[in-house]
Amino acid sequence: MAALRCFLRSGKNAVAAGLRREIHQTAPASLQVTVRDALNQAMDEELERDDRVFLLGEEVAQYDGAYKVSRGLWKKYGDKRIIDTPITEMGFAGIAVGSAMAGLRPICEFMTFNFSMQAIDQVINSAAKTYYMSAGLQSVPIVFRGPNGASAGVAAQHSQCFAAWYGHCPGLKVVSPWNSEDARGLLKSAIRDDNPVVFLENELMYGVPFELSEEAQSKDFTVPIGKAKIERQGNHITLVSHSRMVGHCLDAAAVLAKEGIECEVINLRTIRPMDIETIEASVIKTNHLVTVEGGWPQFGVGAEICARIMEGPAFNYLDAPAVRVTGVDIPMPYAKILEDHSVPQIKDIMFSVKKTLNVPLRVKYRGHILLCHCVLCCSVSQ
Repeated sequence: MAALRCFLRSGKNAVAAGLRREIHQTAPASLQVTVRDALNQAMDEELERDDRVFLLGEEVAQYDGAYKVSRGLWKKYGDKRIIDTPITEMGFAGIAVGSAMAGLRPICEFMTFNFSMQAIDQVINSAAKTYYMSAGLQSVPIVFRGPNGASAGVAAQHSQCFAAWYGHCPGLKVVSPWNSEDARGLLKSAIRDDNPVVFLENELMYGVPFELSEEAQSKDFTVPIGKAKIERQGNHITLVSHSRMVGHCLDAAAVLAKEGIECEVINLRTIRPMDIETIEASVIKTNHLVTVEGGWPQFGVGAEICARIMEGPAFNYLDAPAVRVTGVDIPMPYAKILEDHSVPQIKDIMFSVKKTLNVPLRVKYRGHILLCHCVLCCSVSQ
């Protein structure tokens, strides 16, 4: 009996060891995480990691944030680290910049970046220029974050994209995440950076879930600032975008692939410093370029990309002029139908791709489907 018990015990141990090995070898499944929760997790982990980090802004504490991005942080970290401010962007942005100069690492939330205009003197003159003006003696490690660009039904004063505004200014780093991995990894990098970082989120992306890999779930995971990501490989044309428009580019690319057009989609992730090397390498491969952004066309992100391509080695590889898809050059209308016509749609991207590649579009005319190269006819048909 003793021998039997010993045999059974050893058998149980062998099975248990086998199960442990099996469990250890099985990688955890990817999680579905919204952009809102990815931002919340990033701030939570950085607040826990570094006592110098704190969050301030309008309604970020007791109300959990206007868009619930800071949900639960006030209850966990208290009044000293999650601070509700009065409605005075110039005031609390100045407090944040001063605290950064004194050695803290503030996260300054604007309820929308449209309101950052009230504090632009603090962002540009106080934060962006101090490191240079002090000959490198005084760093300003601060993150300015909040929703940027067009939302829905909020009209002209709440719908601007500030990527080009802040991307214009030396001394700032400007990032613009698209999915949950971007949001989580880039925000952690921004908080740890010793330079002022403008972190441009998008209100319409907050509730969108994306798969978050096992690697991206790690507390040590970061996305390097200044490095773009190729979201889809292709060899016919390069689409370069940032923020919500990356999703539009991927949707357009999926439709165009059914017609035999393979688009390479680049997610900029960072506006400044811009990863022009990744864009150049793609253009050299595809020989065609379309930029897509929600902001206005004049002096925009797409205009900068086109200029950099023209000035660099990739220009000689272009088989057609680069094309920009942008928001319409007007203040955002309030009416829904006018708003839809003021921001890029998937069909606009597809039209620009086919125009660049000189692919005829199908045009319905008096009940007949015609193949047409005419820009005017195609524009009307769209």
